[in-house]
Amino acid sequence: MGMTPAIRLQGLRKTYGPVVAVDHLDLEVPAGECFGLLGPNGAGKTTTIEICEGITAPDSGDVEILGRRWAGDATDLRQRLGVSLQETQLAEKITVEETLRLFRSFYQSGHPVEEVIAAVQLGEKRKARVGQLSGGQKQRLAIAIALVGDPELFFLDEPTTGLDPQSRRQLWELIETIRTRQRTVVITTHYMEEAERLCDRVAIVDHGKMIALGTPRALIASLGAQYVVEFAVTEGVSLSEAELAGLPGVVGVRQESGHWRLQAAELHTVVPSLLALLDRTGVALTALSTHAPTLEDVFVDLTGRHLRDG
Repeated sequence: MGMTPAIRLQGLRKTYGPVVAVDHLDLEVPAGECFGLLGPNGAGKTTTIEICEGITAPDSGDVEILGRRWAGDATDLRQRLGVSLQETQLAEKITVEETLRLFRSFYQSGHPVEEVIAAVQLGEKRKARVGQLSGGQKQRLAIAIALVGDPELFFLDEPTTGLDPQSRRQLWELIETIRTRQRTVVITTHYMEEAERLCDRVAIVDHGKMIALGTPRALIASLGAQYVVEFAVTEGVSLSEAELAGLPGVVGVRQESGHWRLQAAELHTVVPSLLALLDRTGVALTALSTHAPTLEDVFVDLTGRHLRDG
């Protein structure tokens, strides 16, 4: 028999008045996996996580966490979960060390406070008051609080939102350290680079529904493109989508907000063919860029919108 999944959701639904936040969601996360829940603001990511954490009750559906249910096993589950919320409000007048000792006291077992402070690289700030910490340091403290009970399952809700690139990468390294301890990590994010670097699998959600599930590499490969070519032409000038689709090496075409996106199998074929077409038709190019496809491109292909559109 296989291991009990860390998370099993069946038919999960949650509404807030007329707004459907989660719409009959089915999801299973194996133990030991780093799993990403991706989607724009309002997609239902945080609601789903809060239901898993026992913070919010679903309207319907079955929720099983570490083989248990909140209805009868809440005390046990709270000892086995680590939670870092999207926004964490901590007492600003107490120190980093005092904060962690307080939260460590809630668990029957866990890591020594000094060990956790070292793990999140807050040794120099252990005696500093929480209110004196930078944004990145506060985020590391929030993850330290989730880590101090040595939980089997971590929930990290938008852990790097609002951080500068250096602080974000420091948190990525910390999350990768947690993964080496064979713990299950569930991350919500709208940073595609974050998901591609950290997650074994991701689910893309939109309007409360799961619209794609797989490894980042497999989802990106599903586009059938090695490159994405984005370009714009003089405002008010129209182009033929059929002509663009017929260019050698083009496997997909989409127009959005005055720009065109070509999914390309061969960049060295597509770009010269595109420039030749524009030259023949007398259309002036105003912008041109290329990049390797990302999970953002997968979301655009599925929905016609960007993850940041909300």
